[in-house]
Amino acid sequence: MIILCVATFLSLVFSMYLIFIYAPVEQTMGIVQKIFYLHVSFAWWGLFSFFLVFLFGLLYLWKRNFRFHIMANVSAEIGVLYSTFVLITGVIWAKASWNTYWTWSPRLTTTLIMWFMYVVYLVVLNLDMQEEKRAVVCSVLGIVAFVDVPLVFFSARMWRSIHPVVFGKGGGMPPEMIYTMLFSLFSFGLFYLCIFLLRLRQYNLQREISTMSKEMMK
Repeated sequence: MIILCVATFLSLVFSMYLIFIYAPVEQTMGIVQKIFYLHVSFAWWGLFSFFLVFLFGLLYLWKRNFRFHIMANVSAEIGVLYSTFVLITGVIWAKASWNTYWTWSPRLTTTLIMWFMYVVYLVVLNLDMQEEKRAVVCSVLGIVAFVDVPLVFFSARMWRSIHPVVFGKGGGMPPEMIYTMLFSLFSFGLFYLCIFLLRLRQYNLQREISTMSKEMMK
């Protein structure tokens, strides 16, 4: 775990070097464009996190193994955190690029809806109800909320939108920007894995302490 944390730190530092030193400054937007490397990295791993919420929710309903519910909770927490950074960096980008902080384009609208749905998931997670019932409700909610995730990803391609397509048709970038973007995705993926494992360990410790407390009170 220590090795992973150190590797994550070094990877993030090198990623910042690529973003602010190696990658060229975009001619139209200037230095502000560099926030897009963070924006895209947070967005991709946020969507991946919500896919894990969906997957672990299905596995919990099938196997009734509480470990799957815990992993879904951790994924939801990180997904909401990453999505919050997506919205914040997106607002900064929008003001510099479109001269407005917000526009109800398909990509932005579906992202905001997704963020609200998984915030509701976290609210339900902290409600005072029977443990197994809460796990079932959260699993169902995580599965239903995932319907919006593909819409977020494909919205800029499916409907007319001012939001740029980073990869694929209409999203050309010079090689230096592509290398920086790919390494940023890699480093923030390591960061995601590091947070996931640390938070999972914390959840397990909390559960062990809670079990020990209940046994001591008997």
